[in-house]
Amino acid sequence: MIRFEEVKAEIQQSPKVWLVTGVAGFIGSNLLETLLQLDQRVVGLDNFVTGHQHNLDEVQSVVSPEQWSRFVLVKGDIRNIDDCRTAMTFPAATDIPVDYVLHQAALGSVPRSINDPVTTNSTNIDGFLNMLVAAKDAKVKSFTYAASSSTYGDHPGLPKVEGVIGKPLSPYAVTKYVNELYAEVFSSTYGFNTIGLRYFNVFGKRQDPNGAYAAVIPKWTAAMINNEEVFVNGDGETSRDFCFVENAVQANILAACASPEAKNNVYNVAVGDRTTLNQVFFCIKDALARVDVKSTSEMVYRDFRAGDVRHSQANIDKAKSLLGYKPLFTVGEGMLKAASWYVSFFAGS
Repeated sequence: MIRFEEVKAEIQQSPKVWLVTGVAGFIGSNLLETLLQLDQRVVGLDNFVTGHQHNLDEVQSVVSPEQWSRFVLVKGDIRNIDDCRTAMTFPAATDIPVDYVLHQAALGSVPRSINDPVTTNSTNIDGFLNMLVAAKDAKVKSFTYAASSSTYGDHPGLPKVEGVIGKPLSPYAVTKYVNELYAEVFSSTYGFNTIGLRYFNVFGKRQDPNGAYAAVIPKWTAAMINNEEVFVNGDGETSRDFCFVENAVQANILAACASPEAKNNVYNVAVGDRTTLNQVFFCIKDALARVDVKSTSEMVYRDFRAGDVRHSQANIDKAKSLLGYKPLFTVGEGMLKAASWYVSFFAGS
């Protein structure tokens, strides 16, 4: 039995209370779905700036009524520390304190941060600090947060190893690096346990295909379903370590339940491989064909985008060794599951 299956069995036998910030978002709603299916109590915090009610509605449709009754939504903003404190208990006959925090709320996107660094800073740094303070004061067992591969910045080395980073290339990258610094200070100053998960281009169901700051896979998948042109920034040979969302869900749960010696660390969350944008196009096209969608879309190349890293690939040995992390889905396997979901999503919209 792999480590993740063991941990799932353990928490299902002894349910806990989890706080998921950004619960109506992409990764947050996938975490909610898995935790409810494991019969956990979950408090969700979201301000619905980038999250969507339809994500929560979909989760409700795939869990039992009894499991859904174990979810409580707090509509609030991590920039308001009172909202953060409110979310630290599960309301019942008597308030039950949160055991584990999975902090996903943030304003993502490099271009968004370049266009509006102030809002990105207030959400990703002020909001993060509020969550740290509220969680520390509530004496939660562990605090797992969404870090980012953007922290590696301009360091050219591949694959990326946690202890070696460069200079940040965007305001977004700065905010994510500051999160790691704050987490380290809270560990050394207050003895508060944290784990940062440096996500590498997570994709999958419920990732928003709409809007100016949509990620490449959902945006391209939507275009290809509609037989529209696919716009590529650069020559298409830019590469990323694309990671299916269920791998990220696994990493979060393993991190929350990790042994003390694994805490107060950052870990790469990826598959440990590289896929170029040109390869992504044909991978999506193949996945759509396998779910009976024949796309006629073609690629249109444009200028490179400011703030983008040319190549990215993770070394995941540390997460494997200390967390027991093992990617369960390759890029191709994840793309097929994602394509199936997007076809259903657009058919129902």
